Amino acid sequence: MTLQGKGFFIWKIRSCDSANVTNIAAAAQAAGLTHVLVKIADGTRYYNLDPNTNADLVPALVRALHDRNIAVWGWHYIYGEQPTAEAQNAVKRVKELGVDGYVINAEVEFKAPGMEGAAKTFVSELRRGLPSPYPVALSSFRFPSYHMQFPWKAFLDQCDYNMPQVYWLLATDAGAQLRRSYREFQSIDPLRPIIPTGSTFSYEGWTPTSSQILEFLNVAKSLNLSAANFYSWDACRSSSSLRPLWNTISDFSWPVEEQVIEKTIPEKLIAAMNAHSLEAVADLYSANAVHITAERTISGREAIRNWYATLMFDLLPGASYKITSSTGSEPSLHFSWTAQGTGVSISNGEDTLGIQNGKIVYHYSKHTLTRKTG
Repeated sequence: MTLQGKGFFIWKIRSCDSANVTNIAAAAQAAGLTHVLVKIADGTRYYNLDPNTNADLVPALVRALHDRNIAVWGWHYIYGEQPTAEAQNAVKRVKELGVDGYVINAEVEFKAPGMEGAAKTFVSELRRGLPSPYPVALSSFRFPSYHMQFPWKAFLDQCDYNMPQVYWLLATDAGAQLRRSYREFQSIDPLRPIIPTGSTFSYEGWTPTSSQILEFLNVAKSLNLSAANFYSWDACRSSSSLRPLWNTISDFSWPVEEQVIEKTIPEKLIAAMNAHSLEAVADLYSANAVHITAERTISGREAIRNWYATLMFDLLPGASYKITSSTGSEPSLHFSWTAQGTGVSISNGEDTLGIQNGKIVYHYSKHTLTRKTG
């Protein structure tokens, strides 16, 4: 997926719009963002888990943004001490979350002597585990001339995009720094399309201004860059001194070609159920698909269609359905879901799908129907 237009990095979901994913997605859409980059891992650990319950906060945000046709990329800060384990964590996270792209955030740790080998190990293991093709970007320093000991080639050899952090800290020349960053990377091998990240945070009493943000965006467009991002959503929307920057970015016009975010099979299934379309539901299954519950096993698209007719129109007429979590990657996907109808609900839906050639061939379904009393 080629990134176009405006995007924002999210560090901690719980620090953004009270962790309300519906509000985050609505704000992103209102600002004309085409993509949001969410931290999904830190070293060998998962990131953006609820500190109290350990619940993963990312899946619900991915779904909310996808519902508004906004791409979601996952970013991951790596240290290089355990490059194989870090890469395996990245692959697992990407596959579980269904994010549209992945960003390597590598910084000062990789300036130490001997870290080129760690970088090569990481990207090799990463590419070995990811689908092919799959978009990967590098987020690191703005001026390679300041960091020649950083293993640029080792990382960029396996990346599709370069996302330099063009933070003009304690300065005012946002546009000039972006032009310099762009110019310096023209001489770095291999050359990758540049998608710069600008600063929307305060540092040691310094705060960027709206005019600097506007200059940064205008220069990005003048350089014919496909997109630009900002760091971070957390700071920009939570600080009264930084909130005007959000408004400047929101008001900035960056027309892009419309891109349709491909929904996962569980998302397509729930959308078809919410549309109360038996035809759309049945079309997701192969002709000889098998559907299994604790009570019985049925096979064939028509039999499965009839089962959904009973569920959707007899047992849960007019109900709304919602995915609460999803894990796995094709060919095996698992998701949890709820349904709410008039006087009847399901709170514990647990389904596993087997996918082949884009169709469901195996479906195990488990849920309990609850009716209101009194």
